[in-house]
Amino acid sequence: MRLHRLTISAFGPFGTPQEIDFDALSSAGLFLLHGPTGAGKTSVLDAVCFALYGAVPGARQSPGTVLRSDHAPVGTTTEVTLELTVGERRLEITRSPAQLRPKKRGGGFTTEKAQSTLREYDAGTGTWKGLSRSHQEIGEEITQLLGMSRDQFCQVVLLPQGDFARFLRADAEARGKLLGRLFDTRRFAAVEDRLAELRRAAEHEVREGDERLLALAHRMAEAAGTRGAPPEQRPGEPGLAEAVQIRAALARTDAREAHDIARLRLAAAERREAAARAALDAARELAERQARHADALRRREELAARRPERDAWQTALDRSLKADRVAPALGLREHAERALRTANEARDRARAVLPPDLAEAGAEHLSTVERRLREELGGLEAARRAEQRCAEIAAERAALDREARADEEFLQDAAAWLADWEPHRAELQRRVEAAQEATARAEQLAGRLEPARRRLAAARRRDALATELDAARARLTEARERRNEAHEHWLDVRTRRLRGIAAELAAALEPGTPCQVCGSASHPDPARATADHVDRAAEDAAYAAYTRADETRTAAETAVAATAEAWETARQETTAGRATGESGTGAVDAEAAPEEPTVAELARVVDELAREQAEAHALAARTHAAREELARAEREHEERVGAQREAETRVAARTSRREALEQQQDAIEAELARSRGESGSVAAHATLLERRIALLTEAAEAVRTAELAARGLKEADDRLADAAFRAGFATPAEAAAALLDEPERRAHQQRVDAWQAEAAAVADRLGEAATAAAAALPPADPAAAEAAHAAAARVLREADTALAAVRERVGALDRLSRQADAEVRRLGPLREEYERVARLAGLTAGTSAENERKMRLESYVLAARLEQVAAAATARLQRMSSGRYTLVHSDARSGGRRAGLGLHVVDAWTGNERDTATLSGGETFFASLALALGLADVVTDEAGGVRLDTLFIDEGFGSLDDQTLDEVLDVLDSLRESDRSVGIVSHVGDLRRRIPAQLEVVKARHGSAVRLRTGGEALSG
Repeated sequence: MRLHRLTISAFGPFGTPQEIDFDALSSAGLFLLHGPTGAGKTSVLDAVCFALYGAVPGARQSPGTVLRSDHAPVGTTTEVTLELTVGERRLEITRSPAQLRPKKRGGGFTTEKAQSTLREYDAGTGTWKGLSRSHQEIGEEITQLLGMSRDQFCQVVLLPQGDFARFLRADAEARGKLLGRLFDTRRFAAVEDRLAELRRAAEHEVREGDERLLALAHRMAEAAGTRGAPPEQRPGEPGLAEAVQIRAALARTDAREAHDIARLRLAAAERREAAARAALDAARELAERQARHADALRRREELAARRPERDAWQTALDRSLKADRVAPALGLREHAERALRTANEARDRARAVLPPDLAEAGAEHLSTVERRLREELGGLEAARRAEQRCAEIAAERAALDREARADEEFLQDAAAWLADWEPHRAELQRRVEAAQEATARAEQLAGRLEPARRRLAAARRRDALATELDAARARLTEARERRNEAHEHWLDVRTRRLRGIAAELAAALEPGTPCQVCGSASHPDPARATADHVDRAAEDAAYAAYTRADETRTAAETAVAATAEAWETARQETTAGRATGESGTGAVDAEAAPEEPTVAELARVVDELAREQAEAHALAARTHAAREELARAEREHEERVGAQREAETRVAARTSRREALEQQQDAIEAELARSRGESGSVAAHATLLERRIALLTEAAEAVRTAELAARGLKEADDRLADAAFRAGFATPAEAAAALLDEPERRAHQQRVDAWQAEAAAVADRLGEAATAAAAALPPADPAAAEAAHAAAARVLREADTALAAVRERVGALDRLSRQADAEVRRLGPLREEYERVARLAGLTAGTSAENERKMRLESYVLAARLEQVAAAATARLQRMSSGRYTLVHSDARSGGRRAGLGLHVVDAWTGNERDTATLSGGETFFASLALALGLADVVTDEAGGVRLDTLFIDEGFGSLDDQTLDEVLDVLDSLRESDRSVGIVSHVGDLRRRIPAQLEVVKARHGSAVRLRTGGEALSG
């Protein structure tokens, strides 16, 4: 994967569109990403991650994260576009998060949904071809191409050094969590969980099968007795199935023997019961015939004793037939008598409620009084209407009184509220003005606060740089001294060599060869080397030492100049904005001028301005609420004044209406007093008249009905006397006594018929030959025969019950034995499967004896990955540490914990292996860097060989000395050999001089911007 171009718009601290050319940066192999704190260095990496995965790294992707820049102008869309090459494909990804945009129509804003676009460059046509606009499809495509999730990408490509420093010092559990996320070993943990789940399921099935087998054994024991007692084994113990089968076979044998014995006993009992039953039937038949004969004799005697009753019943039937001719006259007379009695009772009740002077009056007199009262009732209709109108007037007056009270209370409340209006309005106006003043003051304080904060930051940098400047000057003095010493040594060596140069030339002379100085071929007296002579190698070594010392001096001077320049810049920023004469002398001095402010003074000023601005903002935030409250109060004032006027108008109109109603009610009351009489109202008087009229009408009708009923009774008595005489009765009373009603007549006839039928039946029974023959024999004894049969039947039932019980036991034992055999056959494969799964689950979980190191499957895989990472990291760590340190993986157990994820460092200077937590700060950095690079290589291989051509390393270089920094940069620079580019995110100033290719993030009031430097050339983003 190689990054080519990144375009950022309205994202994070970048308010305006920014473009980063990674191709220009990657051409140097190693480039630096730097800028002040808060400028947006990390936001560049966030933009890369957002373009690829639609989310920013780690904790910065919280539910409330807002990716849109606060500096972006309204209408500018938040958008990130990344152009990269993955494999052989050149892709362009454009993403924009959900954000607010102005509405196209009307005011306000609307939420625009998140959008994503994926395009691919077609080299044949030279154009971009759209692939997808779906978030899900683009995410799946990128994840498949890179072979890494977002967490893996942030850990492998962005290389957060703090995580790897913690990884070095972490325990096995913490290392396991990180490695598990990177290598996605959840499938191996899933295998462990699946095997454990299968083991639990198989164990549960086997235990349930053993429990069912034991339950069958207990049931067979209940059916078979002591010989079939269940085995003593528990579920899961070996030999349980064999024990159950043996007990079942013994129980079945005993049950079949008992079944044969019970069957023979039942056959003998059946024969004895059949003989007893035949003897019982014969005794019962003889006893029944003898009883029938005796019963016939008894019934004949009873009939002879009841003959007089039968004759009396027949006589009563005959007289009743004659009395039937008198029955109509008797019924008529009874009806007339009842009618007279009812009429007399009604007449007495009606007269009881009449006045005493009318209690004995006749029907005609009562009718006359009724007509007079009806005439009086007709004259009350007009009085009723007047009384109803009087009630309506009273109700209307009551409603007017309620309205008057409500208006009076409202007028009092309105007057009280309006009395406080002016002070209340003045207070609300004062609040609005105070909030407006606070708004202006907050803006003024904001303009003062930001420069004060910049001066405070500059003062802090000034003090820090003063200390650094002193140290740099000390290093410069030392470098100058070393350079002078090296220079003097080189001159001394050079002088000594020049003094002995003749001896050096003489050493090169050969007989017959011309001299290089004089040209002579003879050398009679060559010079000899003295004791203090030095050769060319010594001079070259002295010169090289002098050159290095001079370069060190030059570097120290450069560092002093850079630090002094930074200190002067910070000092000038500290005094910027102060009165003339307070900006300092401009001398490069480590101590601040007396007139320069201190950090404490500037901090107090910033805190005071921040506090005042917060107070002004809090008061200014109430402006809208104060204005709204004033507007509501003014609207309420207008509403109350209008309502007060309306209430006063209603009061005046209500007074006139009340006076008219009072006059009308007085006139109606005078008229009603004459119509009520002694009653409380006209309606009560009318009701009294209606009740009297109804009583008189009822009494007159009752008197007439009683007179008519008396005449009817006299006529019925005459008719009854004539009918009794013609029927042969001396008096009507005698005829009435002989008369029988229909039920009595049927009862008499039934008794006569029953007596005659009984006489015929007795005669027939006494004439039977078999009954007469049975009477001549001795008395039968059925009780003895029945007792003998009961004893035989009891023995038969006991034998049958015993056989049924034995048959049921045999059937139950056969059925339970079949179930036990089936359960044993079913449990065999289950038990074998359980043993196999349990062995595998124990092995992968690290709990079995076969797993000597007690390592879980996931830990075993992670240990192999960690061993690969340690080997890959060691190749770079040895170069960074000049061959001193080597990372090794350890699978030894620590305490009671499981083995597999130990990480140690081998120190070549001591030959000892020690814990990585003992490394110093700088050693920890380059060890963690080597570990991160090694992990990137291993994860890349794990991801399917996807090449990672662009990497980023975040901070940590400030803890390294110059030599180690050179070695680390050499290792990073060596990555170019594999055509990789590495971006370093750092604040270390020395890196700016060592790394020519730079991406600088510049912080400004209206948003950050990027500047690209390649080989000394600066390009604005």
